[in-house]
Amino acid sequence: MGTMIRTKGLKKIYRVGSEKVVALAGIDLEIEQGEICCIVGQSGSGKSTLLNMLAGLEKPTKGTIAIAGKMVTSMDEERLALFRQENLGFVFQSYNLLPQLTAVENAALPLMFSGMGKAQRERRAMDELSKIGLEDRAAHRPSEMSGGQQQRVGIARAFVPRPKVIFADEPTGNLDTHTTEQVMEAMLDRVAKYGITLVMVTHEPTLAACGDRVVTLSDGKVISNEYRKKPGGGEAESDDKFISNEARKKPGGGEAESDDNDSEEAI
Repeated sequence: MGTMIRTKGLKKIYRVGSEKVVALAGIDLEIEQGEICCIVGQSGSGKSTLLNMLAGLEKPTKGTIAIAGKMVTSMDEERLALFRQENLGFVFQSYNLLPQLTAVENAALPLMFSGMGKAQRERRAMDELSKIGLEDRAAHRPSEMSGGQQQRVGIARAFVPRPKVIFADEPTGNLDTHTTEQVMEAMLDRVAKYGITLVMVTHEPTLAACGDRVVTLSDGKVISNEYRKKPGGGEAESDDKFISNEARKKPGGGEAESDDNDSEEAI
């Protein structure tokens, strides 16, 4: 299928007063086209920071990110905004629906700058809403829908433009167990149908089990990179070759040295 996302030496360092806080400590990662990659780790491990870096929502202190063969980290803000619009989708924990718009209008938003007419945009959005069981809520505003219904609208919005990659940050964090199952079923069904790469941050083991691969972070480093199944089905064993150098141990103990001797500066 080919590599959809590749990072090399990805670092993020924040300044807090006179202190440096290392959020990401050199991440080397490859994610294949059509793969469901779940990123897990304790609070403060760097998983949401990594997702933001991959999605182009934050710039790394150092390192590179390539998506669909394009070097995202070398793009200026204008090019990056256009790239996100044409290639990326987002599912947020807090839904992020516009309160004044109906469900179908919210779902159609990503197509607003595509050159597609309003009627065509809303037909595409209505088709997605229908497939996840929300056709009877199409004219409702967010305040008139439950949390699970709002999140399904958010999923429809992410899939309407048929992006190459969808990033999901704790997409079921505010939902009960039954609604979580409904939302995940809807999202995984759309990923499989369109062959979209899904990168999802979660702290729920049951959600991580849905992934083709589970990447575990600790202190900004990849400590485990486990393939549970191949993209498209089939079992696969874990592959340590993608674990970052910083997470490896020398024989007999101690940290492996990094070959990166450049100085680091926070953005």
